[in-house]
Amino acid sequence: MSRTRTYRCLACRDHTVCRSFDVASLSLQCPVCSSFERFLNEAVYEQFAAFEAEPPADLAWDRLDRLEKLVVCERLVRSDKTLADFAVEE
Repeated sequence: MSRTRTYRCLACRDHTVCRSFDVASLSLQCPVCSSFERFLNEAVYEQFAAFEAEPPADLAWDRLDRLEKLVVCERLVRSDKTLADFAVEE
């Protein structure tokens, strides 16, 4: 029995799709907002949303662009990285 994973559209953040494989993201056309956008693994999206609501004290979260934030969240959720593994350079 395979477990399904949920992926969320990053453009509208409303539409989700489920797949039987586990990847960081998918590129699909969203049927809700019609954008060809990244659908992010739901676990990674939840970490991203949590950091957007309450940025981590140990990282200059506000200085990162969206892609950098997503990479940090992806690595925290899908690998053995911790916040101590990341630093924002001047």
